[in-house]
Amino acid sequence: MTGPRRSLLLAALPAALLAGCVTAGAPGARPAPPVLELPPEPVEVRKGDLDLVGRNDEELFALGLSASQAGDARRAAAAFEQIVDRFPASRHRAAALLDAGLARERLQEWRAALASFARFRREYAGPDADQAAFHEALCHERLGERAEARALLDALAGKEGLSPLDRMRALTERGVVELESGDGEAAERSLLLALSTWHGAAEAERFDDEAPAKAHFWLGEVYRSWFAALPLDLSAGEAEQAEALERESQLLLRAQGHYLRAARRGSPAFGVAGIARVGEMYESLYRRLAGAPLPPGLDAEEAAAWRHELWRRLEVLVRKAIQAYEGALTAARARGVDNRFSEDAERSLERLKRLLLSADAAGPS
Repeated sequence: MTGPRRSLLLAALPAALLAGCVTAGAPGARPAPPVLELPPEPVEVRKGDLDLVGRNDEELFALGLSASQAGDARRAAAAFEQIVDRFPASRHRAAALLDAGLARERLQEWRAALASFARFRREYAGPDADQAAFHEALCHERLGERAEARALLDALAGKEGLSPLDRMRALTERGVVELESGDGEAAERSLLLALSTWHGAAEAERFDDEAPAKAHFWLGEVYRSWFAALPLDLSAGEAEQAEALERESQLLLRAQGHYLRAARRGSPAFGVAGIARVGEMYESLYRRLAGAPLPPGLDAEEAAAWRHELWRRLEVLVRKAIQAYEGALTAARARGVDNRFSEDAERSLERLKRLLLSADAAGPS
């Protein structure tokens, strides 16, 4: 078969996409985070926690810590909330209020947790209040209140005296909220600024691997979202297809770069997720291109030859997806990660292996 349609589909793809291996390789001062006036949640005491009634604040604090260490977040929350409501002058009150919010957060009782964190910031200041603001933002985000979360994180990111790690954390979390709100361009700016903050402070301050890994992963998510939304008209002319394929390829490569940087930081969760996302993007590009319509006017023999040529050119995308999924599963097993990314990678790997096995000389159907 001859003619421009023979090689059109992949002619525009950068060589870097089809070759090589998939391997894991300060703002101005702003006001303090806003404090929302939320009414305190009523204290609930379970039947099994009746022994908390009548205890003094020292006993309640000890019981709360013990319950928290034992993984009983509900009993811990009940004990800490008893201190907050019954002992306003207790030396443990500030810690109890913060710990009550953390216990409610572990229970995913976001509204109750939010009330505790907001109350803490109304009554106390300092680094612990900043940490409460981070948790407030998380609660708002889980409740779908992204504008409130973004306002808190924006104020934190611009706060004077905030440590570089916390500033990076605020910028990263703000980028996540912005992306989830559909503002990819703002998310890209926030996440790039977070990574710039990390690079600028890495020599002077010790950062754990989780912070840069998370920023890289979510920057990959920005480019993946643009990749997924980019139209690819397989019935368009050669010039239009070439331009669209170039854009798709560049976004895939940019996302891949950040996902693999997340993996190289050593974060178990973000590393596995990032490598799995690379596999998803290669598989997605394969499936979009595999749906290309037959050129008009081909007889049966020419159509079979065209499909064989298409498979020959697209098979490399399937194999790169397989390589990424295998890498994600290897990392998951080595690091003890069992989440939706590892589960999806396992299913996808089996699906693509079956695809390769079923391919014959004419290519997959």
